[in-house]
Amino acid sequence: MPVNRTEDMTTGPLFPKIIRFAVPLMLTSVLQQLYNTADLAVVGRFGSYLSVGAVGATQSLVNLILTFFIGLSVGSGVATAHARGAGDSERLHKTVHTAIPTAIISGLIVTLVGVLFCGKFLEMMGTPENIIGLSTVYMRIYLGGAVALFVYNFGASILRAVGDTKRPLIFSLISGALNVFMNVIFVKYFHMDVAGVALATVLACVLSATLVVITLMRREDACRLILSEMRIYKEQLVKIMKIGVPAGVQSILFSFSNVIIQSSVNSLGDVVVAGNAAAISIENILWFINNAFTQAGMNFVGQNYGAKKFDRIGKTAVIVLSCIAVAGGFFSALSVLFGRQIMWVYLKDAEEAIAYGLLRIKYVISLYFFCGLMDGSAGLSRGLGYSIVPTVITLTGACLMRIVWVYTVFRVYRTYISLVISMPISWIISSIAGIAAFIIIKRHVERKTLSGGAEIC
Repeated sequence: MPVNRTEDMTTGPLFPKIIRFAVPLMLTSVLQQLYNTADLAVVGRFGSYLSVGAVGATQSLVNLILTFFIGLSVGSGVATAHARGAGDSERLHKTVHTAIPTAIISGLIVTLVGVLFCGKFLEMMGTPENIIGLSTVYMRIYLGGAVALFVYNFGASILRAVGDTKRPLIFSLISGALNVFMNVIFVKYFHMDVAGVALATVLACVLSATLVVITLMRREDACRLILSEMRIYKEQLVKIMKIGVPAGVQSILFSFSNVIIQSSVNSLGDVVVAGNAAAISIENILWFINNAFTQAGMNFVGQNYGAKKFDRIGKTAVIVLSCIAVAGGFFSALSVLFGRQIMWVYLKDAEEAIAYGLLRIKYVISLYFFCGLMDGSAGLSRGLGYSIVPTVITLTGACLMRIVWVYTVFRVYRTYISLVISMPISWIISSIAGIAAFIIIKRHVERKTLSGGAEIC
């Protein structure tokens, strides 16, 4: 395998290159989710539905804590893509050496906050008393591995920005195999229950982070990581923050609305919590499929923006959004057709919980491709360096709408269906607004750049 695996996104046919970029990333993300799914499956098989509910009850809160800093990794990827497209080796070198220490500092902050306050946060969410203890144990161990998780995400974003999506796939295969193996060992043989699956996940994150760092250190181009030269370069940090902070804020707001939804689910009882958690694991897989094309769009737009090739930006948008609609619709349909069989994997002894999982599949997952279009349009705008607009759209069209829904519609009609249908409604509104915003932003940036009024940075 060559030391420097890169993809020039500014020349050649777009569709095959986008597919070559997206498919390894899709497989990487789906594998990661399958390994997370293994957490639920293992505790469901060797524990009980309460253990499934305990892990599931933490997901929205974990996402809320992690997503801001994961958003910063988006910023590092876009900054890398811009420098790569512009052919600026010095800026590329500084971006890499700013991104990794930023990841380390971010991980330390998350670990400290998560370990100290996760129990209180779960209590505030109204997590059922019979699972809150297990949920707290799971979160404390899981967030203890935040440094490794962020180093992997920042490093993988850098590799993807220069076109290398295959190595993260290989790393996911290796670390995921370790995760599954240790899940079984810790839970089945050491009877560690949720603590075992959390510890297995942390060990897998450490391995994947190590592999990413080694890969960056072995490169022979401007992306090569030299540990002694790591420092925070102000200009590069500002660039990363400019893209990453709004992306992180959007993720926080989105996750916060999901926390409100999860709190409402918790109020309906542990059986509903378990069924909802099992269905969300399917939903996460669909999100990763859509996100692969979102990442492709963001990086292809980023490189072509750096190279001032606006015709390729428009073509990229059409291809990416079409792929999201087709792939998302196809896998949503499969989930609906085989929903019961999938639910049985997690909830072998809880028919009532399975029924609630099937309701989420019917009313939420069947329309999940709209979520993909919402995220895809936001990624396209971020590739152009505009991150605030997608954040505002998510705030108003998705997050605010869901919160209002919970405190109005759900308060009157306290049923599971009346709660979860708020999600596809918010996706439809936000996807329409997001696509329109990208079209306007592209026209503005192109006109300003070609007239000499914008700096490609």
